[in-house]
Amino acid sequence: MTTAAQLMVKCLENEGVAVVFGLPGEENIRFVQALAASDIRYVLTRHEQAASFMAEMYGRVTGRAAVVSATLGPGAINMQLGVADATTNSTPMVAISAQVGHDRQFKESHQYVDLVSMFTPITRWAAGIPTVQAIPEMFRKAFKVAETERPAAVYLAVPEHIDADAADYDLTPLPRNVVRADAPAARQVARAVDILREAKRPVVLAGHGAARADATAALVRFSHEFDIPVANTFHGKGVMPDDHPNSIGTIGFMRHDYVNFGFDKADVVIAVGYELQEFDPVRINPKADKLIIHLHRFPAEVDAHYSVNVGIIGDISASLDALTEALAGHTYEADPDIPGSGMLDEEFARGQQDSRYPLAPARLVADTRAALGRSDIVLVDTGATKMWMARLYPTYEHNTCLISNGLSTMGFALPGALGVKLARPESKVLAVVGDGAFLMNSQEIETAVRERIALVVLIWEDGGYGLIEWKMDLELGEHHYVRFGNPDIVKYAESFGAKGYRISHAEELLPTLTAALDDDGVTLICCPVDYSENLRLTDRLGELDESL
Repeated sequence: MTTAAQLMVKCLENEGVAVVFGLPGEENIRFVQALAASDIRYVLTRHEQAASFMAEMYGRVTGRAAVVSATLGPGAINMQLGVADATTNSTPMVAISAQVGHDRQFKESHQYVDLVSMFTPITRWAAGIPTVQAIPEMFRKAFKVAETERPAAVYLAVPEHIDADAADYDLTPLPRNVVRADAPAARQVARAVDILREAKRPVVLAGHGAARADATAALVRFSHEFDIPVANTFHGKGVMPDDHPNSIGTIGFMRHDYVNFGFDKADVVIAVGYELQEFDPVRINPKADKLIIHLHRFPAEVDAHYSVNVGIIGDISASLDALTEALAGHTYEADPDIPGSGMLDEEFARGQQDSRYPLAPARLVADTRAALGRSDIVLVDTGATKMWMARLYPTYEHNTCLISNGLSTMGFALPGALGVKLARPESKVLAVVGDGAFLMNSQEIETAVRERIALVVLIWEDGGYGLIEWKMDLELGEHHYVRFGNPDIVKYAESFGAKGYRISHAEELLPTLTAALDDDGVTLICCPVDYSENLRLTDRLGELDESL
């Protein structure tokens, strides 16, 4: 006998789902019961928003849609932030919630809101399940839509009468089929080669799509063959290893950074897996005068500063290899006057030696890099932490420095680290958060302790919303309503059964961080940070900009 709830779980098993994150509700108790009887791990969280971030980050590092589950009404609404974050960050996710029965949806009713209408703008597809017979097709479609071409979140609403349906259904999940990208069109490759043969100073911009496609090997071959510099976006960090001589760093900082100068003199931009939601293309093509070659699995969005001259649509690695072969023998003259990763290296080295207390942001970045291996993973929350880590943290493999730069959501990194650790148990995983973002989802410390998921959180403490204060001081000359107080982080951690440390001098951070990452428990490290360096940085970059 197969009930509707059991059929839904069979469909999840058919898709290879290993874990579901969420909170149960009265209207989906049989679905949760069916999960408990399966081999799928159910991670009970303390908030649906946190559960959605766990699922998003699990999907980000695996490339497969993870599942978040919630009850109807407030539970479903709570998980919307992570769902929207997944869609804007091109990450596969399937969100499932309960809904009132069809007999109540036509009128005012307890806990009823039109969830499908609410989820439609923030997902690739949102639908309510009308009958039990539709479950196999709708679950298969949900995963297919979430995972193919441009990944995103999808949403399914399960009415309570379907969850409770205990009839015997002779229904089975549909076979899983994987859509693969096509080979690039030879005509488009030839058109791109014509542009590249005439180019003087081409530059590559590697984005999130290149990371999702695991295109590092092909990108390195292409860059090495023609000695073309490569910058990456925040989402593309590591797709071009930062210790490769052609890497010029990460672009996306709020001011004209060293990496931007690689684009200032460029006449052709080869955008590899770049998506406009990562950052505004006006930052690299302010006069809209550069030629754009777009390599991706899907066509580019329309933008005045990203007017594509040639689009090569298909498998990204195959497209890069086709360009490498067709352009063989061509050479470019390097421009020694363009500052790039060397200047970032110098800034990083200065940070390593900075012993001030509270700690300089660059010292925090340097010690974080020293504590983590090349394949270990750091999640960087939104705020001033993101600005410093994104531009200065050397990254050598894709999906090892995870940032939200589509929706730029605060509060994702701590719960997201739990999802990443479950997906990549062999890696050390660190959440780097500002004290503003920390308390937004700090309740999930209890989840980590209860579920025995190793978690290390490094809190950059300054008693305020540092990035907003930085922006206000930069543009207004003053700041307002950005300061707050914090709990005693050590006692707070211990109250959950976790370990807590407060850094009291610069030399204490690295050994504390290293020991925490070697532990298999839950650890919070609170480190005071000196954000007076923020304005000094933008002043230095402004002077460099003017000098060039």
